[in-house]
Amino acid sequence: MKRALYKGSILLILVMVLTGCSLPGLSGTSKETINIGSLTQSESQLMAEILSIMIERQTDAQTNLVTKLGSSIVQHQGMQRGDLDITSTRYTGTDISGALDMEPIKDPEKALKTVKREFDDRFNQTWAETYGFANSYSIAVTQEFAKQNNIETISDLEPYADDMDFGVNNAWINREGDGYDGFKQTYFDFGQVFPMNLGLVYQAAASGNMDAVLAYSTDGRIKEYNLKVLKDDKRFFPPYDASPVINNETLEKYPEIREITKRLSGEISTEEMQQLNYKMDVKRMNPRKIAKQFLEKNNYFRNTGKGGE
Repeated sequence: MKRALYKGSILLILVMVLTGCSLPGLSGTSKETINIGSLTQSESQLMAEILSIMIERQTDAQTNLVTKLGSSIVQHQGMQRGDLDITSTRYTGTDISGALDMEPIKDPEKALKTVKREFDDRFNQTWAETYGFANSYSIAVTQEFAKQNNIETISDLEPYADDMDFGVNNAWINREGDGYDGFKQTYFDFGQVFPMNLGLVYQAAASGNMDAVLAYSTDGRIKEYNLKVLKDDKRFFPPYDASPVINNETLEKYPEIREITKRLSGEISTEEMQQLNYKMDVKRMNPRKIAKQFLEKNNYFRNTGKGGE
């Protein structure tokens, strides 16, 4: 296998990026190597594997996977320093408020146009088209409750909200802007709110201990516990559509990468990413294996001009 895998400490990476040092393991890499960064989330690692496989099949370059970076800011600084050539998952809402230091943009199309323009102008980077999925905040209930009460949107919960227990991520309850205070102003208040560890909210909903929970739309545990994600019909939560970001110098050297990202554009729905995350987080499958299965199933290896690994 041609790619090398680096799994350094997140804290070490953060310290080294902020103090002016390169990311671990990169100083001796070849000029013909493309460094792909990914976050700790499963979907970020999966998309890095997918990009790695496609790039090695359709270009003459090798790839290094720099995994489990602690935040989008760490990814962004790695790109700015030239330690990374590609970041596998960047989210519109995250980077509008983070890397760009702009006010949230609720309209998904406007948000995408903004990051495309600003990343090219400010950083000489290409924000590619979205993969098709968005890892957004969302409200989830059991499939049974939704079916019994014909619940499809967050607004549909309002007649029941006064009697509902709502389980949420500890960090979200006091979050400014798109936290609970803002949610109440846009929608309604729940009867009781219970802050808890994110890992517990899904199980709490499935077991009946919570009537509704704050969820992440692509989380594999939504499938594991048979929950239904409700449509944010008032567009309260900012969009978090996922795309790769590529240094323009890398695209100039390997223009094939532009075609690779175009082939992936709009091809992975939020529901499908739930399924892929489920395989990694719940079934404990190897991310490289999941990536290859996805590509084979969707005929991405057809006419690529290079054989298997």
